[in-house]
Amino acid sequence: MDPSRHAVVLALTIVAAAVAVPVSPAVADDPGPVASAAASADVLKRKDRGTDVAALQRRVGVTADGVFGPDTETAVKRYQARHGLEADGIVGPLTRRALGLRAFHARTRTTRRPRSRFNRRRIPGSVRSRLDRIAACESGGNPRALSPGGTYRGKYQFLPSTWESVGGHGDPAKASEAEQDHRAAILLARTGGGAWPNC
Repeated sequence: MDPSRHAVVLALTIVAAAVAVPVSPAVADDPGPVASAAASADVLKRKDRGTDVAALQRRVGVTADGVFGPDTETAVKRYQARHGLEADGIVGPLTRRALGLRAFHARTRTTRRPRSRFNRRRIPGSVRSRLDRIAACESGGNPRALSPGGTYRGKYQFLPSTWESVGGHGDPAKASEAEQDHRAAILLARTGGGAWPNC
């Protein structure tokens, strides 16, 4: 074969081999940022809101308002501790599966949170300190606490009739902690602490 023609054939063979080199498995299997984003969507945490949060709240026994606030975070931590999970208050795949919940939907999540009617910081500091002592005595500060017979309920162990007398509705133990603080402050102002004679 003519040497120059042989050189051309060899060059074409090398080029063809280079084009046929497959993409390396490491690159082809790299999930990339899209998969990572999909994985992070399967998490609920404080400040999230939506239908997934409401479903979670029903499972952990707090008011299903669809807002992942401090009460929900506390209830999640208690659930995680009872079930041998890391008690970080974040609902990832392990906690979600333990709760029997379906995969979360990123479209229902947002970090915006509506303002609450109740704000503990509006209660004067001296009153807050008094309420903290009463709550520690009555329930250990647990807003979901129930007395052994279920008569007394919530952080301040309200009777249902007492709860209604200070403007509450429904079960005190299912109300937000901020509302329980607010109603207890009203009761404290009315009775001077007489509603909690043992504390």
